[in-house]
Amino acid sequence: MDIVDVADLDVIFLTYDEPKKEEFWIKIQNIAPWAKRVDGVKGSDNAHKAAGEASDTDRFVLIDGDNLPDPDFFNVQLELDDKNKDCVFRWRARNEINGLMYGNGGISCWTKDFVANMRTHENSDGSDDTAVEFCFDERYWAMHNCYSTTYPNQTAFQAWRAGFREGVKMCLDRGAKPSLNDFEKKVASRNFDNLLIWQNVGRDVDNGAWAIYGARLGTYLTMLQDWDFTKVQDFDELDKLWQEHKDVDPDAESNSIGVNLNKRLSLPMVDMTADQSYFFKHIMTAKHFNIKPMTREIDIIRVIEGW
Repeated sequence: MDIVDVADLDVIFLTYDEPKKEEFWIKIQNIAPWAKRVDGVKGSDNAHKAAGEASDTDRFVLIDGDNLPDPDFFNVQLELDDKNKDCVFRWRARNEINGLMYGNGGISCWTKDFVANMRTHENSDGSDDTAVEFCFDERYWAMHNCYSTTYPNQTAFQAWRAGFREGVKMCLDRGAKPSLNDFEKKVASRNFDNLLIWQNVGRDVDNGAWAIYGARLGTYLTMLQDWDFTKVQDFDELDKLWQEHKDVDPDAESNSIGVNLNKRLSLPMVDMTADQSYFFKHIMTAKHFNIKPMTREIDIIRVIEGW
């Protein structure tokens, strides 16, 4: 087994149009002075490839442009063996909007070879498991520990887009759209729970109502309208869609869409107040604790469910 200090790896700060990317870049340099930056590359696959090209170490740490890492992360040691030496690791992030802690927006650790050879998002061959996500590769390991906070709510557009993307992706069955009849059976239980939280929690923070509206709209267009869900990876398409919705009242539209989501998909809709959202997030985040850095989410599930 090889022990690798995270602090010995290149750190790449990957930015595109995040509203506070310059402010966050200064903060990240204070935490990790050796960090490098890749900015403005269009497309998720292309941007990750550019990050790999910027790294001088074979394995590198990637931080998204709306994420602030916990300083303790850089004390982590990776334990690499024959099973995981070629794998990607993505740790959880705390979401400022709704308190969720999962891989969305979290710190990740890639190999240059992995990103150079993957074909996802805009470079996908069109297969379901690569068109909108990275995570279905067996070498992509979702990790248990949480080492950062993601802030996707700095503008109404950013919050709406973040909610919309998760409102689409959380409906899918390994990247494929299920039928209405199969929706509850096909969607993974954790994704189903996360989807409900995106659609109901967050009015206690700036632009949280826009994230809720985006999540409900993403699910509505994916499951109840004839909309091409693979467009969720195309930021130009999302820009156009935002122009169609940016002048609405997000609470009123959320309520209207919520009726259809509840009736046709049996999704519980709860219009939580700011105080209720704050309370929910406090209870949920208090339950999480870090354990060994290399612990996978699947390891915890096996223990809980007695596999």
